Amino acid sequence: MLPNYIVWNVNPDIFHISNSVPVIGGFTMRWYGLLFATGFVIGYLIILKIFEKEQVDQKETDILFTYMFVFTIIGARLGEVFFYEPHFYFTHPLQILEIWHGGLASHGAALGILLGLYIFAKTRHQSYIWVLDRIAIVVPLAGFFIRMGNLMNSEIIGKATTLPWGFIFKRAFDPQYTIGPHHPTQIYEGVSYLLIFFFLYRYYWHHTKNLKPGKLFGYFMLLVFTARFLIEFLKEPQEPWEQHMLLDMGQLLSIPLILLGIGVLIWSHKQKARKVF
Repeated sequence: MLPNYIVWNVNPDIFHISNSVPVIGGFTMRWYGLLFATGFVIGYLIILKIFEKEQVDQKETDILFTYMFVFTIIGARLGEVFFYEPHFYFTHPLQILEIWHGGLASHGAALGILLGLYIFAKTRHQSYIWVLDRIAIVVPLAGFFIRMGNLMNSEIIGKATTLPWGFIFKRAFDPQYTIGPHHPTQIYEGVSYLLIFFFLYRYYWHHTKNLKPGKLFGYFMLLVFTARFLIEFLKEPQEPWEQHMLLDMGQLLSIPLILLGIGVLIWSHKQKARKVF
């Protein structure tokens, strides 16, 4: 008889080179970093294809993704600092720079991306909403790879469950987690983002003759953060102080972004459709 759970004991490190190796020194390749980079690379290739169709120079794609990478990291780190652990980081400010130890918040990444794309649009004389619509296609795909990285790290774990696909995360040593199977919320969220990516990608290519500005970005904000809001009900609190909250920090931060998505869709509905190419 098969057990009604899955034992998850994956090593988050792909390989490690010790400090004893001459010249190279110590180095660790982690699944999270590889998956994070994979999401950016595939997103770059998709945007490159879209920009080629719209006759945008490849140089613009390179500059755009430089902004994306930098502001994603900065926003995600500062989101962790200000939204989740301000007391710790304000008393240990130098550790804010130590991103290799983990601690990246997706809501902070979203705000960082919005700021980075605004600066890009202004400096490159592009329409901000035009840029947001294109980037909105690939961000959920990056989110999928990041959540798979969280799975490999055995982090962002769901609540205890008796469902047959529950995971026993052997490498999660946090005492707040009960022993036994938990919801693999990394998979729930990752798959949700992947489906949203396919929807936005298909929508773009099927509406190139009558695409209304803001439509893709509005759908992105509404769908991604609604999915995040709902899946949060199945997650263990990321911080102890969230345990007695009716809605956790992830949900509270999702609400204004959901409302923004609704507002953008209403605004988009009143705009004239524009031919993409």
